[in-house]
Amino acid sequence: MAQCVQSVQELIPDSFVPCVAALCSDDAERLTRLNHLSFAELLKPFTRLTSEVHMRDPNNQLHIIKNLKIAVSNIITQPPQPGAIRKLLSDVVSGSQPADGLVANVITAGDYDLNISDRSIKASVPWYSNWKDTLMEMKESSLNTATTPWFESYRETFLQSMPASDHEFLNHYLACMLVASSSEAEPMEQFGKLSQEQHRIQHNNDYSYPKWFIPNTLKYYVLLHDVSAGDEQRAESIYEEMKQKYGTQGCYLLKINSRTSNQASDEQIPDPWSQYLQKNSIQNQESYEDGPCTISSNKNSDSNLLSLDGLDNEVKVDGLPNNFRAHPLQLDSSSDPSNNIDGPDHVKSASSLHETKKANPGIIHGACLTLTDHDRIRQFVQEFTFRGLLPHIEKTIRQLNDQLISRKGLSRSLFSATKKWFSGSKVPEKSINELKNTSGLLYPPEAPELQIRKMADLCFLVQHYDLAYSCYHTAKKDFLNDQAMLYAAGALEMAAVSAFLQQGAARPYPAHYMDTAIQTYRDICKNMILAERCVLLSAEILKSQSKYSEAAALLIRLTSEDSDLRSALLLEQAAHCFINMKSPMVRKYAFHMILAGHRFSKAGQKKHALRCYCQAMQVYKGKGWSLAEDHINFTIGRQSYTLRQLDNAVSAFRHILINESKQSAAQQGSFLREYLYVYKNVSQLSPDGPLPQLPLPYINSSATRVFFGHDRRPADGEKQAATHVSLDQEYDNESSQQWRELEEQVVALVNKGVIPPNFHPTQYCLNSFSDNSRFPLAVVEEPITVEVAFRNPLKVPLLLTNLSLLWKFQPKDCSGKNDEEVKELVFFIHFPTGLLCGEIRKAYVEFVNVSKCPLTGLKVVCKRPEFFTFGGNTTALTPLSPSASENCSAYKTVVTESTSVCTALTSSASSVDFGIGIGSQPEVIPVPLPDTVLLPGASVQLPLWLRGPDEEGVHEINFLFYYESVKKLPKIRHRILRHTAVICTSRSLNARATVCRSNSLEDEEGRGGNMLVFVDVENINTSEAGVKEFHIVQVSSSSKHWKLQKSVNLSENKDAKLGSREKGKFCFKAIRCKEKEVATQSSEDYTFADIIFGNEQIISSASPCADFFYRSLSSELKKAQPSAHTEKQSVEDAVRLIQKCSEVDLNVVILWKAYVVEDSKQLILEGQHHVILHTVGKEAYSSPQKQEPPEMEPLKFFRPENTAVSSRPSVEQLSSLIKTSLHYPESLNHPFHQKSLCLVPVTLLLSNCSKADVDVIVDLRHKTTSPESLEIHGSFTWLGQTQYKLQLKSEEIHSLQLKACFVHTGVYNLGTPRVFAKLSDQVTVFETSQQNSMPALIIINNV
Repeated sequence: MAQCVQSVQELIPDSFVPCVAALCSDDAERLTRLNHLSFAELLKPFTRLTSEVHMRDPNNQLHIIKNLKIAVSNIITQPPQPGAIRKLLSDVVSGSQPADGLVANVITAGDYDLNISDRSIKASVPWYSNWKDTLMEMKESSLNTATTPWFESYRETFLQSMPASDHEFLNHYLACMLVASSSEAEPMEQFGKLSQEQHRIQHNNDYSYPKWFIPNTLKYYVLLHDVSAGDEQRAESIYEEMKQKYGTQGCYLLKINSRTSNQASDEQIPDPWSQYLQKNSIQNQESYEDGPCTISSNKNSDSNLLSLDGLDNEVKVDGLPNNFRAHPLQLDSSSDPSNNIDGPDHVKSASSLHETKKANPGIIHGACLTLTDHDRIRQFVQEFTFRGLLPHIEKTIRQLNDQLISRKGLSRSLFSATKKWFSGSKVPEKSINELKNTSGLLYPPEAPELQIRKMADLCFLVQHYDLAYSCYHTAKKDFLNDQAMLYAAGALEMAAVSAFLQQGAARPYPAHYMDTAIQTYRDICKNMILAERCVLLSAEILKSQSKYSEAAALLIRLTSEDSDLRSALLLEQAAHCFINMKSPMVRKYAFHMILAGHRFSKAGQKKHALRCYCQAMQVYKGKGWSLAEDHINFTIGRQSYTLRQLDNAVSAFRHILINESKQSAAQQGSFLREYLYVYKNVSQLSPDGPLPQLPLPYINSSATRVFFGHDRRPADGEKQAATHVSLDQEYDNESSQQWRELEEQVVALVNKGVIPPNFHPTQYCLNSFSDNSRFPLAVVEEPITVEVAFRNPLKVPLLLTNLSLLWKFQPKDCSGKNDEEVKELVFFIHFPTGLLCGEIRKAYVEFVNVSKCPLTGLKVVCKRPEFFTFGGNTTALTPLSPSASENCSAYKTVVTESTSVCTALTSSASSVDFGIGIGSQPEVIPVPLPDTVLLPGASVQLPLWLRGPDEEGVHEINFLFYYESVKKLPKIRHRILRHTAVICTSRSLNARATVCRSNSLEDEEGRGGNMLVFVDVENINTSEAGVKEFHIVQVSSSSKHWKLQKSVNLSENKDAKLGSREKGKFCFKAIRCKEKEVATQSSEDYTFADIIFGNEQIISSASPCADFFYRSLSSELKKAQPSAHTEKQSVEDAVRLIQKCSEVDLNVVILWKAYVVEDSKQLILEGQHHVILHTVGKEAYSSPQKQEPPEMEPLKFFRPENTAVSSRPSVEQLSSLIKTSLHYPESLNHPFHQKSLCLVPVTLLLSNCSKADVDVIVDLRHKTTSPESLEIHGSFTWLGQTQYKLQLKSEEIHSLQLKACFVHTGVYNLGTPRVFAKLSDQVTVFETSQQNSMPALIIINNV
């Protein structure tokens, strides 16, 4: 529970005090009314004694009473109605709210700093931005527990307003003050009338209310004297007469009104009555939105207003005031026959009382009283208590004790013997069910059980808790034996409280007594008021013992549907119990605060409901419980709107909509409608207020993009505009980096290889990934497009209308005019989207200058220059054959003569003519504009040849077009245009080639430098593009030193056709170019040789064949350049000579045609594949070969070796220094019967393949030892010298004359000589065995 101002040891004695009635004459009431007070109200601030009081218990032991308080009230003969009490309690709670200016209470519970009470509404609502700062500031406050003054006010009012009951005597009147005025004509006679009236009320059966403690009620006579207007001597004489008649202990002269009301404004006297009257006033209705609530006794009377003591509705009957006829909380049934106040807690309000309250806002209580009068009243209360009330109570306790003890010995129970003495007056025995029905009276007033209860209550009222506990305990047993459950519950309740209040804690608090009493009140007696009193007392006791868990369970158990206000207050207190535990249960606190807020709302306590929800939000906020947060925010919004806190309502509803909601679509729609409705009300109140801070839909700021330039133009038939940059393209970091590199590459080329220091890449689209640190450059009259990304977080559609972009332009360093900027458009005509691998297709590109200034320096840069070409310098020089024109061939062709078939036709071309040369950048290609300038408004179409990439799949190829203005501008030196071509390639042919040395001497100069080139071509197309078959129409070579001479295929089929999955094999003879040809060529000139398989020659040295060959060669060399460069640095010159022996720079171009059926029409596709041969005997392919993943092998551990590049050539390279060939007759007839030995001359030809001197050793002693070889080839013997040592100069050819000796016929292999070679200047290198040539077979016949 929350921290209370009073401790439980102070609360309970103040809740159960001796009750004293007051009966005043009209004149006495008039004197007190001059101070706007009744007599009972006059005494309220002074009813607590300031000193200790002593009395004797029945055992004559001195008993000390501390802080005794009495309750004085006017006699009311009608009990208060329950509905009126509920109304009063509701007003008390609503009138007590947290003060805004006080220091907040911060409780640290676990990981939470909970701001409770005073600033909770401000500090815990979601829209309060500085709530964390507020918590941290007050964390060091001395207040570390929460206070709930509204609960304390409710509890105090509840305990004071409990109606008197017959089963207990705690709030029965013990005495009655009879008050008359000294100004009356016959005061003594008036006292007699008052005494008779009190006797009639107490003993007449017509009055069942109020209740009186004992028949012989103490009567105390008080004479009021008005000091400012009365006769003091007369008052003194009357008082003397009173003392003679009633005794000095039974009367008192009270002097008041020492000043007149006119003097009230002269001196400020404290007003101690306000705090008491405010608590009990039913006019405090500030928390209700519709105005103050009131209970009217007559619809036609606006002045008939009820106060707690009934001052304003007195009626004279027989000269006596009849203000006790009706209770101030009594409702007039004529005004409301349905008696709605007995129903729910929330009572409809009227406006009359509120107007009356506003009409008298400055009422001063005690205006005619001085501080001396205050002391007189205080002294009067003490005299009454000391001389009148306490002696009367002490006497009554003794009488009850003596009366009961005199009957003690007749029963085991201390007072049970009294039952037999009074058995004659007990009601007849009833059944158990009837006994449990406590609606009727079970015991008469004289029953001994009630006498015990009276004595217990008297002892309890004077704080004699030991004796009270004994009496309660005894009465409890008697009541339980008789099944008088209401009486038993009351005894159990007070026995538990008495046991707790005993000094020294003689016995532990019997909580089970309270539990039994609560259950009995609630379930058997159906009396929730008494059950609630038990819970309030027991919870305070348990809280004082730090038993917060038990206290919370007790409070929760009494929540029910019959009273929302009670349930709300108890749930709130239970919530505070959870955070006051040793291990705070913060989530339970929050959950029960939500429950309390719900019940507060049902009870009409809107402010308290809002406060509870706000305090619970501190726990739920930011923990991922989105549904709980939505519910709390929604309720806070509703309550705030009801309280006309519109800004808070808007903020609360906004929080429901800005978070990632898990609500259903229907619920989200409801939330949105609520927000819009509330915001509409706010906007009507302040039309000029700020715009709503509701981010719906969400704006993804990081996705905002700014685009400079025109949108892409749509395609017009076969005419397609360059893709450039558009907002449809998603940002890709790799692509962006590639565009940057392309631009840097062309800018560096234009600026002689150096990128200017002030260069910045062109940015057409700004986004979160671009470099936004500098101001973007825009061109006059070109549009700027802003793309804003919206996201609707809700599940309901949002209709957006009247959207507008708010922007502002601030010019900075503007330069240039509109007619100085250039802009170019690029269109592609007949640009394909699908090609076969290696397919050549002719398209056109159109350049249009749409600006007012000529443009120049047009270039295109691309990372894949092997994909396209504009043609070389020889493009216009090569004629077209008629058939090429008919078939729209992309190649330059000429008709050939029949004699040239299968024989190479040679030509030459320089790579410089095709943009490939030393120091050139093949990626940057100048566009061959006429006169290098494109005038304003002019356009030009240029042919563009395309070749499908060698790898199948989808290829994105980026083109960057660069151009400049004729007029140099400082800001924009150049402009660019981007295009991304997407090409899908399908498989076509796969070519594989190998070059081998020839053993023949068929050379014009007899140098024997011929080679054989084997080419395998396979059709790997799967008929995806409708290709029927491929025709190999020409095989060409390109090299600086070699050329194809002729085809050596045995087949006479000139047209090589390849169906699906078919493979064709070709063999060509290659010879070295003549020394004259090589000498006349520049370092960049290549010799082209074409071997034709048809009747048309494709000029391989012209565009586009040579273009794509050179670009493919450049791309291949670029890939191999890093490794070759490293090799050059690490290998010696001599070793390099050895390596060159196995190198060859022969390139093969396979040109083909494919016949495709498309839409019932036959089309002819054409293309070319390149095979670049570097090494003798090593296969080369036209397309990259897929590497199959290696199989998993066991893990091996090894010591790392030296990875430095070896300076020695490999064994394979060393074995290629010398080329050998044998020359002999293929068959020989020898008469073995005439001559047993057959001698055959053999010439061994040794050719030095290197350009260095080589030492050669020829060893003829090698013999074949393999049995298979002997069986197949037979055995023979070399005659003469068996070993030769020679030195061959650079590329020298040397012949050795040998003789082979045969002894019988057969087939023999003459290729047995072993040749070893090494460079002459390499001393440390051993001779290496040279590669054997093919088998040299000879046939020996006998004749």
